[in-house]
Amino acid sequence: MKISDFYVGPEARPFIIAEMSGNHNQSLDRALAIVDAAARSGAQALKLQTYTADTITLDVRGGAFEIEDKNSLWTGKNLHDLYKQAYTPWEWHKPIMDRARSHGMACFSSPFDETAVDFLDDLGVPAFKIASFENNHLPLIRKAAATGKPLIISTGMATLAELDEAVRAARGAGCKDLVLLKCTSTYPATPANTNVLTIPHMRSLFGCEIGLSDHTMGVGVSVAAVAHGATVIEKHFTLSRAEGGVDSSFSLEPDELTSLVIETERAWQGLGAVKYGPTEAEQKSLIFRRSIYIAEDVAAGDIFTSTNLRIVRPGNGLAPRFYDQVLGRTAKTAMRKGTPLDWDCLG
Repeated sequence: MKISDFYVGPEARPFIIAEMSGNHNQSLDRALAIVDAAARSGAQALKLQTYTADTITLDVRGGAFEIEDKNSLWTGKNLHDLYKQAYTPWEWHKPIMDRARSHGMACFSSPFDETAVDFLDDLGVPAFKIASFENNHLPLIRKAAATGKPLIISTGMATLAELDEAVRAARGAGCKDLVLLKCTSTYPATPANTNVLTIPHMRSLFGCEIGLSDHTMGVGVSVAAVAHGATVIEKHFTLSRAEGGVDSSFSLEPDELTSLVIETERAWQGLGAVKYGPTEAEQKSLIFRRSIYIAEDVAAGDIFTSTNLRIVRPGNGLAPRFYDQVLGRTAKTAMRKGTPLDWDCLG
């Protein structure tokens, strides 16, 4: 499948998405600088989030509208206030997307309601991303899928039954190009609860491209995901964690994003195919394998023993598996130390 000018699949290097989220800190200049840095780091795509506080929640105080989890990055905040702080103004989308395109990057977004789908479709986005918290929002999935554009769905928190519902909704509404992203919806996530072994299982179940939306620190889990068949990697991205931002604490900085691009490509290159025996590149190294050599000068008729034969490098003599067969045989001619043994040497 293709997203913008990029092929997404096992024949291409991993498709790396830099997620800006709210790390622009309500500055368009900073948002554009994030785009520039993501491009320099080698990401193929930049992703936004398209919502307002009023399209994602209600302006209500108290109860479940307050974040009380002491382990949350956003503990003590009201949901409506948090989303007012974190959202990307809709009028910024076009300049951000134009900047990304100027770098040859794809740029798309996660819509959080149906009006956002229409807005993004009018901007000509090449794909839609459904966030983990929305993967049970089947009307939203159907709306995005009906555009006919590739759909990327994060699977965080979804049971297998819920995930099946989401996939059926997407395909039933016309989605032909689907990517599911294994995701753990904790911020940050730990490697131990990421479970990348789910990736090949999801591929076999749903028959589509599978990736990872990675909230862990560092790049190791993403590299492991690619080794297990992930073709898409999404990571939150910021210019500097020290400068703050709603998602900055679990976001990659530019040097780390560069490392992600490099190391996931190396992991992909390393997959290859099931193969045994020397590769073409290894042919020149065969000379350094062990083989049987004359270890002492011998005269014609001398008996070959463990003293005058040795298994050494280089590999021009008989293979070591014949060693026991040649012991006790006689030398056909006189030979000097350092002569590779072959069948013609035997009397």
